[in-house]
Amino acid sequence: MDTIFKFLFEFLGQFFGSLWSIIAGFFGGIGSAFNIPAYIEIIYAYTTELGGLAWFIAIVAIVLLVAVLALLVWLLIVAVKKFIKGHRRRKDADSLVKEVQALNKEVMRLNLEKDKILSMKVSQIGLNPNEISELTGEEMATLNGEEAEQNLGDKRFYKLAEIDELWANYQPPVYNNTITLPEFCDQFRLFACSQLGLYYDIKIIRLFIASFASTRLIILQGISGIGKTSLPYAFGKFINNPAIIASVQPSWRDRSELFGYFNEFTKKFNETELLRAMYEASYNENIYAVILDEMNIARVEYYFAEMLSILEMPSRDEWVVDVVPNAWKSDPKHIVNGQIQIPGNMWYIGTANNDDSTFAITDKVYDRAMPINIDTKGVPFDAPYTDSININYNYFEELLNVAKANNVVSEENIKKINLLDDYVIEHFRIAFGNRIVKQLRDFVPAYVGCGGTEIDGLDYVLARKVFRKFESLNLSYIRDEIDGLCAYIDELFGEENMGECKSYLRMLKKLV
Repeated sequence: MDTIFKFLFEFLGQFFGSLWSIIAGFFGGIGSAFNIPAYIEIIYAYTTELGGLAWFIAIVAIVLLVAVLALLVWLLIVAVKKFIKGHRRRKDADSLVKEVQALNKEVMRLNLEKDKILSMKVSQIGLNPNEISELTGEEMATLNGEEAEQNLGDKRFYKLAEIDELWANYQPPVYNNTITLPEFCDQFRLFACSQLGLYYDIKIIRLFIASFASTRLIILQGISGIGKTSLPYAFGKFINNPAIIASVQPSWRDRSELFGYFNEFTKKFNETELLRAMYEASYNENIYAVILDEMNIARVEYYFAEMLSILEMPSRDEWVVDVVPNAWKSDPKHIVNGQIQIPGNMWYIGTANNDDSTFAITDKVYDRAMPINIDTKGVPFDAPYTDSININYNYFEELLNVAKANNVVSEENIKKINLLDDYVIEHFRIAFGNRIVKQLRDFVPAYVGCGGTEIDGLDYVLARKVFRKFESLNLSYIRDEIDGLCAYIDELFGEENMGECKSYLRMLKKLV
């Protein structure tokens, strides 16, 4: 036994003794390298023997050695700092992981509370969930089509289904189908004055009514409080079918703001007032006006893009919007294969302010709309008490179509417009476009049918649809060309005509 202990002592001692020698030698070497008293003794020992040049060399050697020692100390300090920082980072990372875990637990707790609230809401609308896991689990989320319909036992379009019941036995009123367009405009103006205390110039009324003949989107522009919203509101009152007001919000970014959306959790469709009005319009022949109040407080081409495209379709059979992706047996009667037909008896009237809080309306929107500027206060006048009227949509549209047929824009003025188009292209690089020409051919005859003149109708369309495009140009470069354009307009149409165009162009010149 003693032999084995002796063997282990000598055998292991060889390794550990060598290791101790290495450690002792390492720290001993460090101690010797930084043994300042030893360096001083050596310097003193050679003080008497070193000469002038020898002292210079010795001093250089001493400086170099001090620099090397300082570098070693600096490297040691940097290494220690890095070690401490790395250790702190690891501690910080560990603390962040713990914090994230705590936040995840809090999120889970809040989700459970949300699920409880949702379960109470679901119970209020007629469902009967047993547990929260059943409400938010995969089983409920994967229900669709007829399965969801059978499980929910209710219709997904509550408002539209209600319209089916309310209008099932609808009897149309007695319509005034003898009134003429000039009488319609005059009575509307007198009605707004006598019953609503709103004063509008007859020209504004004619422009507004004539716009119904050229487009489905009318834009009323002007300073705040001038009466933009009041005009379509009064129109709805006049025809005994109040206008639907959709107050545009800055957050509107897609079509769901107009039509609503299907809630996958409740399996109900959140119906908007616009969708309800569209569906109701399919049951009757009344005229419907939808007011998009403050329409450019959000980007119009975002939430109204689909409608702009659909309403451009030449056939009204193509005016169809996909509301839901599938069909349920319990869907309302006029929702066919998840689609609704855009009613032909509905117009959309937007109000717009041009200030820092709104977006600029793009050419894409303006080209498809008829803008009407309301920039003057109505002058009060006395009007006899005037009743509202019931007018059939088909008769109203027929009045506009007859006006378009009877008051076609003269060939002489069409030639002048073509010459003006060539002039504008040559000097300003802007063309009218076929859409604007078509609207001009629809709007001007209707304006004449309402009691206006052809030259005034042309003047208004050119000012608001063509020369408005000049705002996108660098006005400082076209400033000198504007006077020449005004002179050319006088040459074509006469100095006494086209006041809107010349006034607008001179206003642009003042902006430079």
